[in-house]
Amino acid sequence: MTLKCINPADLPPQQTYTQVVVATGNKLVFIAGQEPEDIHGNLVGRGNLAAQARQVYANLGRALAAAGARPDQVARITIYVVNYERDACLPIIEAARTSLFGAHKPADVVIGVTSLSPGYLIEVDAIAVID
Repeated sequence: MTLKCINPADLPPQQTYTQVVVATGNKLVFIAGQEPEDIHGNLVGRGNLAAQARQVYANLGRALAAAGARPDQVARITIYVVNYERDACLPIIEAARTSLFGAHKPADVVIGVTSLSPGYLIEVDAIAVID
């Protein structure tokens, strides 16, 4: 198996991990947890879950495109949310998710956490399968 590591220029720079890893063979694409950061690595929407969720899914879309994958090829996502409360958070997260995936609904898990990076309320990772 060969892995191609990609750090797209239009995503925040990272020191300790690769934003996108493409595994050849069946071509699985593993997207690192996308945080609510702009292209310069600045937090977007401090204290605002809706703004952060929109940024996270926009970053996820750019990471998928960098690997040559489409949102409808995503098989699974993991959503980490600080102080997750289903009734309050899920509609906000779903609105942002739909902006990327439309009607496509990959398998997912939502995990409530006590904290992420300071000020960050949501992070999402993904696994895609390219035909």
